[in-house]
Amino acid sequence: MPRKYHTADVFTETPFGGNQLAVLPDAAGLTDDDMKAIAREFNFSESVFVFPPEDSGNTRKIRIFTPGGELPFAGHPTVGTAFVLAECGEIELSGDETRIVLEEGVGPVPVLIRSKGGRPVFTQLTAAKLPERSDERYDAATVASVLSLEPADIGAQESLTIEAVSAGVPFLFVPLRDLDALGRARLRLDLWEEALMNSWAPEVYLFVEDDASAQRGGMRSGDGVIRARMFAPTMGIPEDPATGGAAAAFGGYLAWRSNQKEGTLRWTIHQGVEMGRPSRLEVETDVANGKVQAVRVGGASVLISSGILHVD
Repeated sequence: MPRKYHTADVFTETPFGGNQLAVLPDAAGLTDDDMKAIAREFNFSESVFVFPPEDSGNTRKIRIFTPGGELPFAGHPTVGTAFVLAECGEIELSGDETRIVLEEGVGPVPVLIRSKGGRPVFTQLTAAKLPERSDERYDAATVASVLSLEPADIGAQESLTIEAVSAGVPFLFVPLRDLDALGRARLRLDLWEEALMNSWAPEVYLFVEDDASAQRGGMRSGDGVIRARMFAPTMGIPEDPATGGAAAAFGGYLAWRSNQKEGTLRWTIHQGVEMGRPSRLEVETDVANGKVQAVRVGGASVLISSGILHVD
């Protein structure tokens, strides 16, 4: 039967930037194999299939597929789906702020939709799971070689260590020395298979702080600007232009290292620049007594296309 679909660019206000997303607003009746095949057909980082909620108090149930398989949670599909459903009239907006809940593999995920003139302009998820860290240790020289870099390219700040963190999906966070190193990074699949493929966090997230932000103490104070890249071979994603699930985990990584122990910490992450798909992700982490209480990730989205998918 023919099925409607929409595509959007997520974490951007500009068409053909950000991270591409396909959304099927009515996926009832599709099998797991159907959804896997459709996700491979779109070949975006993720595709989302929307179902009625299992709990009537929630808004929708969504299932998220990469070209390589299903994910229990991902950021850009969550905020992007909320935007698409609101933009296309699938859910009703209630004033300047509308709160919905999307059921995902990690549990119910609250999403805030901000709108102007009856149109959504910003969507923000609250992570269903607080960031958790792994006790695995990583050799900087080995990680550098996986990234086609030198050990000296790994960040020099003592507090910014290589660490694996998850807010539903694990990522390996690797601080780099400067933007030059970030631009030169290339994933060596052969070395990645030897060193990281079977680890708790095989997906690699590289980051460096903006120089002006660093001079203000931004990353440490919770008011920083960060450039990032993310490689996810396990998910079938050579490089991702915007990774909301990683940003949620990153909100914990940064908060644990911040000198601000109370209140809300905020960071802006620019990703996808090297791919020609610049993205902007806004991260907020609430802390009390130095402990993470909540993480939120949000941004703008742009509707790109709507059409009919012809599948039996």
